[in-house]
Amino acid sequence: MAKTNLTLQLDDEVVRRARVVAAKRGTSVSALVARELDALVARDERYEAAERRALDLLAHPSPGVGVTWSRDELYADRLERHER
Repeated sequence: MAKTNLTLQLDDEVVRRARVVAAKRGTSVSALVARELDALVARDERYEAAERRALDLLAHPSPGVGVTWSRDELYADRLERHER
């Protein structure tokens, strides 16, 4: 996969602390940032795919799935429980 350089402007203190974290993990700040961006993009893609599936299910429900009771049935059940 081709790599592209990216220039970031970060606070000096953030860079210093990131270097410490990278050193503890035996890697570079660049590798840390790349890994976090990869994870962010993957999470976003999973979220969007789940959203598309959910919207598709709402738009095209499976036969036999859905409301199987009427409003009156629910209200009657509520009244029965309240009267006990």
